[in-house]
Amino acid sequence: MLPAAGWLSGRPGAACWPAGASEAADRASLNLPSAQNELISAVAAANPHTVVVVDAGAPVTMPWIDQVSSVVDAWYPGESNGTALASVLFGATDGPGDVVIVVRGPERDMVVRHKSHFAGIWINTRQVTFSGVPSYYAVFSSKPLDDIVPQPVQSLHQIGLANLRLQPRSTSLDPSEVADFRNALIDDQRRLGVYDDEVGRINFLGDRLFRAQVDFPATVPTGTYFIEVLLIRDGNVVTGQTTPLVVSQVGVDAEVGEFAEHRALIYGLIAVASAAVTGYIASLPFRNA
Repeated sequence: MLPAAGWLSGRPGAACWPAGASEAADRASLNLPSAQNELISAVAAANPHTVVVVDAGAPVTMPWIDQVSSVVDAWYPGESNGTALASVLFGATDGPGDVVIVVRGPERDMVVRHKSHFAGIWINTRQVTFSGVPSYYAVFSSKPLDDIVPQPVQSLHQIGLANLRLQPRSTSLDPSEVADFRNALIDDQRRLGVYDDEVGRINFLGDRLFRAQVDFPATVPTGTYFIEVLLIRDGNVVTGQTTPLVVSQVGVDAEVGEFAEHRALIYGLIAVASAAVTGYIASLPFRNA
């Protein structure tokens, strides 16, 4: 198989090469099976921008580590392997400049409530509904954001949480009150892990190819996400592109969720019956005693 790596020679882009081990047999050493190490070295020699994806459930030796651009240790990610790896974004610029990426989740209306202590209990006394709130928000940049994007440009393109425009449904609210509720909404989303204050890093693989890794939390909402890529030159946005990314549940979780949504009554009855049976079984050892 080694001669097959020669076709990559001289190509300006990056190569992505999968490597791994199998669960079907015990390993004799920490080396990758067969001639994978030699193959990776041959590919890297033909294309220095090679990215190696290691799909193995235990440590492996990497004698080629200094020859490749980067390594993704995927471990044994299961049936969502491809989906997880797809969250590593690749792109290429149209020319010289810096890159900023803004990732937004599906928009929805969100209600923020203020509780007050009254007669010994906490009750909701005020609330503000915000429209079109992204359910996920993250920013990535190839350099420190303030060094490459002036504040007016950040505000225009809603780059960063401070510039995210969150509009209340009511137009008769006091601006200071809206600001307080806005800050509370952002704080809640931070605690849930779906808003990030830190600007993620974009790495260049060569002169034009770049990469950014988006880490979605387990509780990330499903739906269509929008990934906006901006090319920055001399403090201005010279070009941009928005790409949709669909996030959905798969496997048993998706089937259970769909069943609960479309057959809520039956799902509720099954849940109650399961809880009753579980409680009865758990009580048997104590009854025998």
